[in-house]
Amino acid sequence: MSDLLARMERVPFSRPHHRLLAMGGLGLAFDGLDVAILAFVLPAIKEQWHLTGFQAGLIGSSTLIGYLFGAVSAGMLGDRFGRRKVMMWALGIYGLATLLAAFSPTWQFFFIARLIAGIGTGAESSIIPAFLSEFAPGRLRGRFVGALAGFFSFGYVGAALLGRFIIPISEDGWRIAHLICAVPLVMLLWWRRSVPESPRYLLSVGKVDEARLVVEDIERRAVKHLGHELPPVAPSTVAETSTNAPVAQRLTALQGLKALWRPGLAHRTSTLWMLWLVITFAFYGFFTFIPTLLVAGGLTITKSFSYSIVIYLAQIPGYYSAAYLNDKLDRKWTIAIYLTGGAMAADMMSQSGVSAQVMLWGALLSFFMNGVYSSIYAYTPEVYPTEIRASGMGVASGFGRIGGISAPLIIGATYPIIGFTGVFLMTAGALLFGGLAITIFGTSTKGRTLEDIAGSVHLTSKDSLSDDEKVDRDPALTADR
Repeated sequence: MSDLLARMERVPFSRPHHRLLAMGGLGLAFDGLDVAILAFVLPAIKEQWHLTGFQAGLIGSSTLIGYLFGAVSAGMLGDRFGRRKVMMWALGIYGLATLLAAFSPTWQFFFIARLIAGIGTGAESSIIPAFLSEFAPGRLRGRFVGALAGFFSFGYVGAALLGRFIIPISEDGWRIAHLICAVPLVMLLWWRRSVPESPRYLLSVGKVDEARLVVEDIERRAVKHLGHELPPVAPSTVAETSTNAPVAQRLTALQGLKALWRPGLAHRTSTLWMLWLVITFAFYGFFTFIPTLLVAGGLTITKSFSYSIVIYLAQIPGYYSAAYLNDKLDRKWTIAIYLTGGAMAADMMSQSGVSAQVMLWGALLSFFMNGVYSSIYAYTPEVYPTEIRASGMGVASGFGRIGGISAPLIIGATYPIIGFTGVFLMTAGALLFGGLAITIFGTSTKGRTLEDIAGSVHLTSKDSLSDDEKVDRDPALTADR
């Protein structure tokens, strides 16, 4: 087992990584497109179906309600049945539900279709980063997974372009946009042929021969791309990734959830849940309602969508600048810096009102908030052992969606009272709180292998997950106390 992990760690960033990044990245790009398109659809369907503020807010939260269930269930299923299977099912559910949403006869039908699509996007966006993090060497993992998360930005920019050029063309423009969002159904054909299972997952369930085949394929593709043999396995890497632990049995969903709160992991879980809650509240409060807020402030829909394109474009440098810093500064400090920058931008935006300045400060807020996502998607799966990595990622991401679900409802209800200024002061406060929390409680992961970060712990279903005496005697689980 240890030789395969060490062999993966020494593979330079090359074609097999590019290939995985493209496959996973396209999945996340369409997830981002599907989630973001709702912000541009809302003004159109609100007018077409004569929706109340509450009904519009409910639809604004529909995808995220599904997202919560999708993210949590995908993590648990991914740890039990494998990452690859969950990815396939998630893509199928999302594509079919989005297709149905395009033909919605009523707002209630649209709400249900969007909720089901959210289950698919939630599952995909939680399982793909956990999956790809298990292929990346420790020295490059922050950039690799951060770059993966950056594909979300292309989806958001695509949504802004659809909002500007497709949705306004007719009263059914929003339906055409949904048909475009359903296109990735054809990606299933590619994924079925080309996506391998994670070697780390295969090793964790005792499928050593299958893991060896995947690692050998990665090595073969890397050698072909690089044009020379791979470097020898470093002795220090072997020692770092080696383990004599017995093969883990697959944990039940309840056992996996309990394992997240064992001593040594509990402070990581609580910090992550809080971070996901804060950034998701701020992010979806901003991006779901920014076109509507701008229109309410006096801009035309066309000008509002033009502003939104600039704001959405700022996501791209936000993601990729943070991805670069992930391995330079450490994920913990990158998250703290970008949360603080976001808080400052939100404060300035609260003072600008609906004017040309809103585009500048909105772009900066977009830059910093998406930089946080680039880091948190890399940070979350790497702080857990392989046996509960997908669960850790899925549950943290799912818990954060509570913030996303509540944000449109809270903003929709309070905007008439607190106005444009109040909305962004609330956003600034949430981001600043998150920055302080990660600074104080965050775990350093820079340059470390997944096995080193996890303390080489291998959980098994025969462990009594509520037995504190056993946990206290396990040095791997108590290492971070």
